[in-house]
Formats: sequence, structure tokens, C-alpha cells
Amino acid sequence: MNLLHGVGDFFSLDIGTNSMRIVQLSGSSQHGWTLQKYAYVPIDQKLTQDSSDLGKKRLGEAILGATNQAGIKTKNIAIGLPATKTFTSVVETETLPEKELRKSFKYELDKYVPMALNDAKADYLILGPSPNDPAKTEVLVSSVAKDYAESTMEMIEKTGLNIIAMEPEPLAMARALAVPGAIDATMIVDFGEKSTDIVVNFKGQPRLVRSVPGGFIVLVRAVATGLNVREDQSRQFILKFGLDQNQVEGQVFKALSSHLDNFASELAKSVRFFQTKYLGGKVGGIVLSGFASMIPLFSEYIEAKTNVPTMKGNPWQLVRTTPEQQKALMNVASEFAVAIGLSERSND
Repeated sequence: MNLLHGVGDFFSLDIGTNSMRIVQLSGSSQHGWTLQKYAYVPIDQKLTQDSSDLGKKRLGEAILGATNQAGIKTKNIAIGLPATKTFTSVVETETLPEKELRKSFKYELDKYVPMALNDAKADYLILGPSPNDPAKTEVLVSSVAKDYAESTMEMIEKTGLNIIAMEPEPLAMARALAVPGAIDATMIVDFGEKSTDIVVNFKGQPRLVRSVPGGFIVLVRAVATGLNVREDQSRQFILKFGLDQNQVEGQVFKALSSHLDNFASELAKSVRFFQTKYLGGKVGGIVLSGFASMIPLFSEYIEAKTNVPTMKGNPWQLVRTTPEQQKALMNVASEFAVAIGLSERSND
């Protein structure tokens, strides 16, 4: 298993709460990417939460069905690991020649992984000199509980597929949504169904990785309660009217206001933390993904609350697609950030 480094010919799989996304790209980061195969398959969230042997078998069958639907031939697969199941951190260590650093850091991993190494699968990626202190080198460390990783691998491999890489979803998401050529730091925010992933990219590397509880379902329940409607109606109201206070007498916005304030506060906290740690760094923009890019006026609200320019992210920004593919993906394109990021892993 490979948590962070490059891989060969493969396709990617992102299993979300209500759907799974599959992507296979050709090309490279240097010459650009082209979409070869893809699939978007809605699934019952009960299936993803069922840890029984039967549940795992059914999920495996759904994955194989989606793979066949996409027309993918290779058996090699890279999958995303939910942020709630992983621990990712950026640490500093003494600068050494790369070969020596790699050798010595293997023996330091236990200091940075929040569980016994025997109970974890861990990996690291040398980011380079610390922006704060050239005598220090920054290293990204990521780990996942061995039981969870092995259970996932077993479920996938029973379908006949071969897992060659696992990567925390926030890192994959940030790769797809990073702003090319950005000088200042960029905070990338994926507002998911049940949680929110936050990654701050600076000088081409992730420097802060966070996952905070609370996602779109919190907003759905707030509007359902405040307007006394069913959750499916609440979901439609939020995605249609968003934060427009001129719609339905501003009731949707009023029902969401306290939750939105808490969300904006978390983002502002991440901005302050980053700028305190990296004295020469400035968060020059916020990129929104997931439901944050789908809710009308959400980006305008976040920009007003954080005083940081905010825009909707485009995970397809570096991927060439045909008009037919664009049409087929129109309604779900924003949900592919993790799958695309996994497929854009470098082979260097």
C-alpha cells in the first residue's frame, strides 16, 4: 500500500456518503490531463455505513458495477480515505541530505503518529525547506488505523481489483483545486455531507490540513426544523434559494445564520493559524468545493465574513474533456474533486 507517493497505470475511486465517483485520466501534470473514463453512481448511504460482511460484499459489488459501467480495463486502483479515518500533519525536522533524511525519518515516524505504529499504516512526504526556517525541512505525515485500511483493502480486492495507493481525501481534493501559479497561500474548503475538509496550500504544498465536524446535513436539518418541512424539501430550498434573503422572506437564511457564522468562524480561525505559523505567508484566496460551491451566494457570504477573496473551485481546471462528457457531467461535475485529485497523482 502506498499512502502518498506516485503510482503507475490506474483509475481512482471516491466513495462519498450518497454516491461514488470513478475517474481515469491520461497525461501528466507537466503536459495536462485528458479524461478517459468516468462514472458517477448514486448509492444508499446505509450501504457505505454497513460494516457487516454482507454490507461489504454489496459495496464491493457496487464498486465493480461502477467500474464496468465506466468501461475501465485496468485492475489497479487508487482510493480516497475519509479525513475522519486518517491523521495528517505537517511537521518540521532537521535539514539533512535527502537520502539521510529519508533514512532517519523512518525512525521518527512514531513521534508524529497518534497511535502505536504496529496499529497503523503510515507514510510521509518530504515537502522541502520550511518557509519559516531554512535550517528545517517540512514533512507531511499521514496515517490510518491498520484495521480500517486492511478491511478496506480486503473489501476492494475481493472484487478482483488491486489497490496500489490510498490517500487522504483532503490531499487529493486540494491537488485538483489548487490555484495554478498562486503566489499567496490558498485555503481550499470542501463542504461535504457530514464534515468539512480544509487544506491550506502554500508554495505548491499543503501546509495545513484540518477536518471539522458538521457538513451540509447540519444545514438541511436546521432549515427543516426552522421552516417545518421535510429534509428532502429543505435540501431543495437550500440548493435553490441559498443565502438570498430576498427569497421566501429570508427564512432559509435566518434558519441557517447561526450555523453559517460558526462555519465562517472555523475558516477565519484556520486563516489566523496559518498566518501566525508562517509569518511571511498570507492567505490570498479561498476556494470552495462540494456543497459550498453549489449553494447560491455562499462564496459571497464567506468572502464578507473572512475578508478573503472567495471563489467556487473547478476540479476539472486541468482536465481536457469532450463536449459530450461535459454535458453528461454538468449536474455533478463539482463532486469530482477527490476522484480527479487521486487521478492526478504524479508518477515522478
